[in-house]
Amino acid sequence: MDLPSLALILQGALSPNPSERKAAEESLNQFQYAPQHLVRLLQIIVDGNVDMAIRQVASIHFKNFIAKNWSPHDPGEQSKISPSDKEVVRQNVLNFVAQVPLLLRVQLGECLKTIIHADYPEQWPTLLLWVKLNLQDQQVYGSLFVLRILSRKYEFKSDEERTPVHHIVEETFPHLLNIFNRLVQISNPSIDVADLIKLICKIFWSSIYRPVPLEGQPADPDLRKSWGWWKVKKWTVHILNRLYTRFGDMKLHNPDNKAFAQMFQKNYAGKILECHLNLLNEIRVGGYLPDRVINLILQYLSNRGGPTFFSSVFRVCGMVLFLLMFFILHFFSACLTNFTIAYIIEDLYSPRTAAMDFVSELVRRRGKENLQKFILFIVEIFKRYDETTVEYRPYRQKDGALLAIGALCDKLKQTDPYKSELERMLVQHVFPEFSSPVGHLRAKAAWVSGQYAHVNFSDPNNFRKALHSVVAGMRDPELPVRIDSVFALRSFVEACKDLGEIRPILPQLLDEFFKLMNEVENEDLVFTLETIVDKFGEEMAPYALGLCQNLAAAFWKCMNTAEADEEGDDPGALAAVGCLRAISTILESVSRLPHLFVRIEPTLLPIMRRMLTTDGQEVFEEVLEIVSYMTFFSPTISMDMWSLWPLMMEALADWAIDFFPNILVPLDNYISRSTVHFLTCKEPDYQQSLWNMISSIMGDKNLEDGDIEPAPKLIQVVFQNCRGQVDHWVEPYIRITVERLRRTEKPYLKCLLMEVVADALYYNASLTLNVLQKLNIATEVFNLWFQMLEQTKKSGARANFKREHDKKICCLGLTSLIPLPADQLPGEALERVFKSALDLLVAYKDQVAEAAKEEAEDDDDMDNFHSDDEEEEGDEFDKEMGVDEEDGDEADSCSLQKLAARVGLLE
Repeated sequence: MDLPSLALILQGALSPNPSERKAAEESLNQFQYAPQHLVRLLQIIVDGNVDMAIRQVASIHFKNFIAKNWSPHDPGEQSKISPSDKEVVRQNVLNFVAQVPLLLRVQLGECLKTIIHADYPEQWPTLLLWVKLNLQDQQVYGSLFVLRILSRKYEFKSDEERTPVHHIVEETFPHLLNIFNRLVQISNPSIDVADLIKLICKIFWSSIYRPVPLEGQPADPDLRKSWGWWKVKKWTVHILNRLYTRFGDMKLHNPDNKAFAQMFQKNYAGKILECHLNLLNEIRVGGYLPDRVINLILQYLSNRGGPTFFSSVFRVCGMVLFLLMFFILHFFSACLTNFTIAYIIEDLYSPRTAAMDFVSELVRRRGKENLQKFILFIVEIFKRYDETTVEYRPYRQKDGALLAIGALCDKLKQTDPYKSELERMLVQHVFPEFSSPVGHLRAKAAWVSGQYAHVNFSDPNNFRKALHSVVAGMRDPELPVRIDSVFALRSFVEACKDLGEIRPILPQLLDEFFKLMNEVENEDLVFTLETIVDKFGEEMAPYALGLCQNLAAAFWKCMNTAEADEEGDDPGALAAVGCLRAISTILESVSRLPHLFVRIEPTLLPIMRRMLTTDGQEVFEEVLEIVSYMTFFSPTISMDMWSLWPLMMEALADWAIDFFPNILVPLDNYISRSTVHFLTCKEPDYQQSLWNMISSIMGDKNLEDGDIEPAPKLIQVVFQNCRGQVDHWVEPYIRITVERLRRTEKPYLKCLLMEVVADALYYNASLTLNVLQKLNIATEVFNLWFQMLEQTKKSGARANFKREHDKKICCLGLTSLIPLPADQLPGEALERVFKSALDLLVAYKDQVAEAAKEEAEDDDDMDNFHSDDEEEEGDEFDKEMGVDEEDGDEADSCSLQKLAARVGLLE
């Protein structure tokens, strides 16, 4: 049959008339085995002059015929396609697949898949050479398309059947890498580039899909987990997790990723889930899987889970999942009989942590269906354990059951009927294990007890018994028991209503703490210590110096460990931060005992000196908090503490601009609490040092408004605390303030800068007014100030100077103008000053009254009063500034009296 006749028959197959359509289909079936029939179909498919509908019918017929007849189903069956037709199709379909439209390419791709799976490499040995040559050509899409099909042929084959893959990889991957490098460097790439990159990724995916080989695996589990092939497995799972969490999660609500996420869910999520569950099942049947791989798989399952996911998964393999999770819990607990230090570190990468998270997520998502089944499963384990003689008890299973109960504590504490049975469960199944002959069960008893320490015990003796058991556990011969007892103690201290239970043994408790800190670096130890210090407050005074000395020693040990850790994941770094936080908690607890700070200072100075340099970037905020406590609560600021000033200035100039708000606090303390030294010392010159820093930061056009807010606050500190002693700084500070004010956009910074002018007037009104006039900015500054004072929001509330402190500073500045002679402040200007000051005073009075009312009603912090979204400083800033509460009250009173007198004169 010639091409026109075949095209007519194909057109008939599209006819809406059933009889015509049936006749055409019969003709196609009649001639389908004729020589050259396949070749003619292919010619019609690729002929751009033929109607697209006819080409599509031809492609579907072509695909179906090849799928059915290319390879005989029975070994002895004769092929219905001649070898010559097959050869023509093989040679031409490769070139055509990249040329036809997508609608036809899909059909030709299915044909190629059938042909490649049947013929490569035996009947089609030149295919790989064709791919390799075309990968080096500019037209690479066709070769990538074919290579993707070729790689998929071996994706799920056994090792023996995957042998050709090695040759494919050797011949093509170097070219793939070159193409990939070129593609990712294209700026503003088209969607065609994305298609090419996608094909390369899919080829890579299919080519590396393989099990970890058995040959060469180390027998030692510690060596095995570091073996190269298991690391490949780990990173494969890692990549899948990253793909899902960054791009494939529909919950991310990222429009840019929506299409990918939908494609991922449709095409890959199910396959990945199946692979992950198969891997987990390996450990259930006695196989090996590294801890990190288990952790990553469970992370994927937890992150992947939504209501629909958990519902469908649990419907298919619910109890198997629970059994699997429980197996992981108790299997890895079994390893604890060795009591390695790895147990002490609550590792983010551990399988049991991930299993606990997954069980919690499973119960949270599908609680009604899953919780009861799981609890019945746990109860059965408890029952079997109790009924078994001591020597045959399933200790590992009991450990896993306790771990599961602890992991589900939040759910059980709020779910009927379980929450009413928790005390009985603890008494019957947890507390007895404090005296277990097996160490890891004693540890688990302490941990679970801590999880439920906040339960309302109907019998106080049960709480007391658990508390004393936990305290006794701190002296257990096994290190993990001591550690878990310390962790649990934190919860008991928080829940304890009668500190008399702990007070008599406090010295011994602290001794045990520091013994453990010498053995183990763990931030949870420090958290418990913080809780005790916070709970006992000033009662910790006798122990404050010893605590700080021990914490300082622990800090240096943790830092040394962290610095030696090349991977950067050593827990010592976290524990070091915890040590500093605990020191701050101790300093806070004894803040009303300033004499203690003098004794503590020598212990903390080496930490502050070293960690205020680049060595301390990871703990800079915590160290600055300690410096703030030391400079605020010490009776006087020592010369040793003053030696820290240059370090902070150097850090701020070099790398610590993000910490400027934290640095503000100790700098304020230095100036306001040791003013004489700040003013008189010339080596170093602290006034010049402060000017250099502030002028540099306020003049830096690359810094955002929010970055420089502490700078005007520091200028205010100087003017407030150094009255009459820094006249020479008024002009330079006013000049840089107004320069920055002119290009400031953020309202809060505008207020701060204007308050610098107000503080300068409070410092010396005559001098400041002369400076403003000398710089020809007096009218500009006052007009802007009055404009800001009068500006309101739509609600009628003030748009600027909203805090009590802001109003106070503005009042002080304005009222400082009143005593000036008439030649400096004309009557017209004075009238405007009066009006603004009176408005501010009324607003200030109302704000104070409202705050007092709220405090009386709610016992809330004054921060509740502030409603502006842009400034959240609250009263913390008030505390930082020297004049805020007490300082300046006398000046306020005098100024107000003068103002009242002048108002009387006007009236």
